[in-house]
Parts: sequence; C-alpha cells; structure tokens
Amino acid sequence: MNPTLDKLLGGKQGAIGLALLATLILVVFPLALDAFRLNMVGKYLTYAFVAVGLVLCWGYGGILSLGQGIFFGLGGYCMAMFLKLEASDPESTKIQSTPGIPDFMDWNQITELPLFWEPFHSLSFTLIAVVAVPVLLALVIGIAMFKRRVGDVYFSIVTQAIALILTVLIIGQQGLTGGVNGITDLRTLKGWDIRSDEAKLILYFVSAVLLIGCILIARFIIASKLGRLLLAMRDKEERVRFSGYDVASFKIFVFCVGAAFAGIGGAMFTLQVGFMSPSFVGIVPSIEMVIFAAVGGRLSLLGAVYGALLVNFGKTYFSESFPELWLYLMGGLFIVVVMYFPNGLAGLWDSHGKRWLARLRRKPQAVATPAPVVVASSKRPTPDLETTP
Repeated sequence: MNPTLDKLLGGKQGAIGLALLATLILVVFPLALDAFRLNMVGKYLTYAFVAVGLVLCWGYGGILSLGQGIFFGLGGYCMAMFLKLEASDPESTKIQSTPGIPDFMDWNQITELPLFWEPFHSLSFTLIAVVAVPVLLALVIGIAMFKRRVGDVYFSIVTQAIALILTVLIIGQQGLTGGVNGITDLRTLKGWDIRSDEAKLILYFVSAVLLIGCILIARFIIASKLGRLLLAMRDKEERVRFSGYDVASFKIFVFCVGAAFAGIGGAMFTLQVGFMSPSFVGIVPSIEMVIFAAVGGRLSLLGAVYGALLVNFGKTYFSESFPELWLYLMGGLFIVVVMYFPNGLAGLWDSHGKRWLARLRRKPQAVATPAPVVVASSKRPTPDLETTP
C-alpha cells in the first residue's frame, strides 16, 4: 500500500473500521431512518467533529480542553451571521423601523449594521471565517498558555473560564449577537431553502463527508512523526523538551487543529438545526463534548464518533421515554463507563471484541472420520493362526 495512503487509512484494520463507519452513516442511517430522525443524527455528527479534535488534543497531546464549545460556537455564529444577513434583506424587513438589518438589532434600537457584520455578506469570507476565527482564538490562547508552560488542570480551568466569559459576553451584547436567544429564523443559503427535507438530507451527507475528511486528516497527523512526538510529550514532556523539540509549538498546532474541527462542526450544526445560541458555547456543552470522546475512547478517532452518537442517542431516548429520570440515567451511564470501561468503547473492543474474533477464527471445525470397513471372511482361520489364551 502507498505509504501516504496507509497513513490516511490507518493500515488494514483502520481502513476496515473507516469503511464500516462510512457505510453506517452514508448508507444505513439514510435508508433506515425517516427525515426527522436522520436530521437528529446529522446534529449528533456535528458534535463528533469536536470529539475527533479532542482525541488529537487530549488523547494524543495530553491537552484536556474543557472549552471546546468556544470554537464550536464561534464556527456556528459565523455561519449564522451570513444566513441572518441573507434573511434580513430590505424586502423581508420592510416593516422594521430600519430595514436591511437583523430583527434583534432593530428591537434594540440599532439603526446601522455593525462594521464587523459587513464582511459576512460574502459566503466565501464566511467559509474562511468558520475555520479562521476559531483557529486564531486557539492560537492566542495557546501562545499565552503553552509558551508559559501552563498545562494539566490549570489549562483546563482557564479554558472553562474563557467559555464562561464568552457566554456572558454574547448574552450581554444582545443588540449585536441576539443575546440569550441567539441568532434564529435562518431560512436560506444563497436562495436555497435549508428548512426543507431535501435540503436537510443534502446537508446530512455534506456533514458526514466532511467528518470523514477530518478523520483522515487526524489519522495522517497521528501516523506522522508529529503524532509520535505528541505521544512522547503526553507521557514524558520534559524528556522531549530536553531532546531539543519545541513542545509549546507542537501543542499550539494540535490545539488549533482541534479548534478548526470544532468550528466546522459548529457551522454544520447551524445549517442543519437553523439557529445558534450561547447555550452551545458555555461550560456545560464543553464538558459534554469531552464526555463524547471519553465514552468512545480518547485514543480512537472512530470511537469518538461512536461515542458522540451513543451519548446523544441516549440523551434523546431517555428524555423521551423517561422525562423525569433521564438525567439520572445518563449520569449512571457515565459512571459505568468510567468505572468499568476507562478506555471507552474502543478499549472495550480491543479487550473483548478482537479476542472474540480471534477465537472464532481459531475454532476447530469438526471433521467426520470415516468408520473402519470390516470385511467378513468366509474362511475359518487355521488352528496355527488362532490366538490362544
């Protein structure tokens, strides 16, 4: 196999696992689920972008970020700003006191579109901003933290504080961001109605393909020399630093990659769900995103996707079937995973699934042995040949 292709696919087993995941999300789900349920699965897949980035940052780089909702929300808000401007054309907003601006700005007596909203009239700029804005913020945070060797639990607390600050800032600037309600009533993308079932199906496939692309990029990073250095930094950071490597730069890079993945997920979430609010930026959603990676396995890219699907399916099922108990049931699920499956679903597969498959391969098959053929003789043996007691 081509070395580059081998890095992308993760070897034979990685190629099989990726093919199974692609078959599940590209074939099985669209054929087995109705439009409503498939749109919910599409929303779950947008969270998987964050979980894949966390596998790189936390599982391989040892960077436990409890603020990935920051980058998820920034990517979502960039896409929501473009969609909101398209929905706020002068014809649609002629009943406002100031036509041509978003409705929440008019309610807050803002009479002119803010300057930082102007570039989001362009779809090209928006697509770049979906990745660039989260990456730039991650770069600033990374330089401020990693260059000063701030790590471990201190870094986690700082990211939580930034998530809280950003949430308060978005809610406080209601006239510019929509406040606690967020940016809602998003209808079209370049004139294409994103609320129809056909559009939601297309957006689901776009999200699934982008997710597979992010997994391939992450696999290439893990299989490269950088991936080996990340593992070495996670286990023996000082030894890697004394070997002459710039540990801070590697951490900043992988942190920015995780932010880019989260930003793409946030943009796809906005397109599929039709709104973006500060409830997806704060501490609680950020911790839930870490749980997705933990349940799936923080060292498995595919496991992170399955973890996001399983946890969100559990939230939906328990909240629908047991509305008064679903929080306790979800908490019990997390406790069981942490106590009995510390390496998540991927660790469970490594410890039991592969062993079970190996036993099936080694299981001996029963081979029927032919019965001995006895030929009766009509001649009586001579006394010389008879056996005497």
